[in-house]
Amino acid sequence: MKGTAARQAWATPARHPVPAGANATDDVFDRAARSPRDPAFGRKAGGVWQTVTAGQFADQVAALAAGLMAAGIRPGDRIALMSSTRYEWGLCDFAIMAAGAVTVPIYETSAPSQVAWILADSGAVAVFVENQDLRDVVEKAIAESGRAAVESIWQFDHGDLAGLAARGARIAPEQVAQRRGGVGAEDLATIVYTSGTTGRPKGCRLTHRCLVAEVNSMLDAEGVRDQVLGEHASLLLFLPLAHILARVVQMAAFRHGVRIGHLNDLRRVAVELRAFQPTVLLAVPRVFEKLYHTAARQAEASGHGKLFRAAERAAVAYSQAMETGDIAPGLRTRRWLYDRPVYAKLRAATGGRVAYAISGGAPLSPRLGHFLRGAGITVLEGYGLTETSSAVTLNLPRAQRIGTVGRPLPGYEVRIADDGEVLVRGSGVFAGYWRNAAATEEALTGSGWFHTGDLGRLDDGYLTITGRRKDILVTAAGKNASPAVHEDMLRSHWLIDHCVLVGDRRPYLAALISLDREALAQWRRERGGPAETTGPALRADPALRAAIQAAVDEVNATVSKAEQIKRFRIVDAEFTVGDELTPTQKVRRDRVLAKLSRDVAAVYAPVPPP
Repeated sequence: MKGTAARQAWATPARHPVPAGANATDDVFDRAARSPRDPAFGRKAGGVWQTVTAGQFADQVAALAAGLMAAGIRPGDRIALMSSTRYEWGLCDFAIMAAGAVTVPIYETSAPSQVAWILADSGAVAVFVENQDLRDVVEKAIAESGRAAVESIWQFDHGDLAGLAARGARIAPEQVAQRRGGVGAEDLATIVYTSGTTGRPKGCRLTHRCLVAEVNSMLDAEGVRDQVLGEHASLLLFLPLAHILARVVQMAAFRHGVRIGHLNDLRRVAVELRAFQPTVLLAVPRVFEKLYHTAARQAEASGHGKLFRAAERAAVAYSQAMETGDIAPGLRTRRWLYDRPVYAKLRAATGGRVAYAISGGAPLSPRLGHFLRGAGITVLEGYGLTETSSAVTLNLPRAQRIGTVGRPLPGYEVRIADDGEVLVRGSGVFAGYWRNAAATEEALTGSGWFHTGDLGRLDDGYLTITGRRKDILVTAAGKNASPAVHEDMLRSHWLIDHCVLVGDRRPYLAALISLDREALAQWRRERGGPAETTGPALRADPALRAAIQAAVDEVNATVSKAEQIKRFRIVDAEFTVGDELTPTQKVRRDRVLAKLSRDVAAVYAPVPPP
């Protein structure tokens, strides 16, 4: 539905309003009552994937909720949850909310200082942890904080969940149902702390209405139920469940009857994809970039590089033609001929059954999106924030425009402000920041519009994100540049792991580039050089610099002269999650620039004469 200014606003009406008594745990018990023998989860045990039915899961959630009640947890109490992506994460999350309490997710990669802040700021009275290592982090955080109110720590691999369930045996099922029934749509369900690309993380207050509305929006979007999550669908999750996107996708998949598996060891992704055979994936763009680069390099190594490149051109052309609806017969034939030798092998790397994937967290290269769709894996790119309970917009099977993040989902409105900022309104928008009235007042208007801080544009309802307001660089000549455009394009090169554009109040734009260590080792082996090279020798390698310069030249060809990257520097550093990167692979610019201040100075140092 178009707004008053078609290019500046777009709204999609909600199809199912959220009732006043709605609770984010309703789906657990409704599905168990409706289809108790439905396979709800695949749980890895004894080296094989074992089924957990909807009825078994609901029983476990109720037993753990009873245990929390027996342990003295009261309605509204905050309970932190610090674990990798695994079955117990969702079990604890639903149990916490079923007991009327509030889940406070903490990334497993968080430093003790970050954990200390979240525990103290949220006022958490208890913490679930995965193992002894994370227990040590929590205990150190509590000691450092001096303000944390934590009374209990329960550890997954110490048998504490079973102990809690046994403790709750004296709590009647009716008491659990009564406690759960006392929680309505406007009650707080979770406090999710932003990953903090700048500054201290802020706690986003998400109510049960927010979570239920977001699940409604996802499932009510055209084509999601019958195509993306079609019959016999399965989902393998390996993104952090502490991130709101993975968490809400799990809730939506559970409601729709999708079989869900979890993976917390990314080194086993390739193996477990083949074993679990999901039909849909949820990932950040870096996963799809790795998939493409691995396939391309394997083709080169086996002497089939020319075949792969031709198949890539055919797939991209086919996908582009899909958007116009004019696919030439010859192009159909070319795509068919390349399917078995190239595309089928790519699909096999994801388990062989994936037809759709959902991408979020950062922009996906349009060319990569076209290639994957042409090869038989349609990546649906979307956009959202923690403050919006995850997705606001999403490309859909029958309404996809690659290069954009799609149109608003049912129940959301998107508007572009006069300065280009993306504004969002809808039932999934958060209730404000926890104990931070000033930040809430700055982000939320009285009419319900949330200021995202992102810059974008609308074209026929399709949203394109062009950058972040706070990241805009202004050169010494007064020229503005959005670093996201350059960084996303450079990151798509197989040798580049991450990059950071610099140039604020400088004479020109430059780039700090970290290399993918595995790709670099392979690149050097192919040329007969040592696999390990770092420091000055790495930066001075003329062949390597030429390869990176070619990638920079491709970027420069797409922007104005004032926005071109004049120099780059290869940095001898790896960006790691928890330090330079957020858990969803976003670069913490301030932290990177502080750590690499010498590299910044070097890239602007006068060039010595030849």
